[in-house]
Amino acid sequence: MRRHFASYTAAFAATIVSLAMFAGAAVADGSSTDGSLTTAVSTATNAASAATPASSSTSSTTSTTSTTPTTSTTPTTPITPTPPTKPPAPAAVKAKAKLYVFGTFTVAKTLVTVPGRVVEVQGFVRPYVAGQKVKVESFLGRKRIKTDVLRVKPAKGGVGAFTEKVTASAAGTVHVKVTHARTAQMLGFLSERVFTVLAPQAGFGSRGPFVTLIQQRLNALHVFVPQSGVYDTYTGLALDAYHRLLGHGVSQSLDGATISELLNGVGSFHVRYPKDGTHVEGDLSRQLLAEINGSRVVWIYPISSGKPSTPTVLGRFRVYYRVPGYLPDGMYFSSFFFRGYAIHGYNPAPDYPASHGCMRLPIIDAISVYNWVKYGDWVDVYYE
Repeated sequence: MRRHFASYTAAFAATIVSLAMFAGAAVADGSSTDGSLTTAVSTATNAASAATPASSSTSSTTSTTSTTPTTSTTPTTPITPTPPTKPPAPAAVKAKAKLYVFGTFTVAKTLVTVPGRVVEVQGFVRPYVAGQKVKVESFLGRKRIKTDVLRVKPAKGGVGAFTEKVTASAAGTVHVKVTHARTAQMLGFLSERVFTVLAPQAGFGSRGPFVTLIQQRLNALHVFVPQSGVYDTYTGLALDAYHRLLGHGVSQSLDGATISELLNGVGSFHVRYPKDGTHVEGDLSRQLLAEINGSRVVWIYPISSGKPSTPTVLGRFRVYYRVPGYLPDGMYFSSFFFRGYAIHGYNPAPDYPASHGCMRLPIIDAISVYNWVKYGDWVDVYYE
């Protein structure tokens, strides 16, 4: 109601103002205006002035009403918290495997063995990651001879380790292949090793890697034999000395038992006089002569000592005289240690006691021993 009243009042005031302006214009023109018009204008102006406060009051009231805050009664929906985001899984690591082969021998930079011997392949994976496995396949030529799946176990230095054992039943090339299939934690990899299985047959005149292997193993046990790669007289004499060393009698042949013992490193010469420094010991019970430096055996040779009717003198002696080349009685590169007793080469030097009391060497071994023995060196002769 008040709003309508204010609208009427404003319209009325606007009309009065228009009349007043009209009257002012008439006076300015000099037109005659009676008193009634002037009075009406004055009355209207006063009425407009009186109406103005009411309008202002109404406006003020309206403004106050419109700014009064309104309280909402609508219920608020609760906010569900967002679960934390899981971090991304780590990327699969890149790994490498190294393979090491044990139980083989090296001939001309090639790993070799013989049939029936166990070869151990050790693998190391860097870095180590838990729960990984490798597949190990072994081939003899093109034939698969073994397959295993092995767990990689933790080892020192932050690496993983696994071990496989391989045995080949025949000669040929063995190829060991190790693979790791990619997993979420580790990328795939491949590693390989190869070794050769040699045919274990040899005789006089034979040559090749197997003969070289036998000569290497004889040398490793300090049995003198040049590394020719040929099954020659030196090799036969060395095998004879090795049989004597083991107490297996005398023989220049190579059989399976001898091969196995050689490859296993069986046999050693017992040094009785390690305090004699550089010296020679003659073990007449085994018919062997050993060059020795302190307690270390340098080389072992087969000998033939005095026959029962002219036995070799026993005891500890020193070299007092040396003669290179041949003597009239056939002694070759002689080192005398007591009266006419000497270490010398002679033909024959059989695999049994046959001399007149000296320690005979095969002719081909005589120079080697002569060059090693010096004046004043001890010569110890005994039965073990």
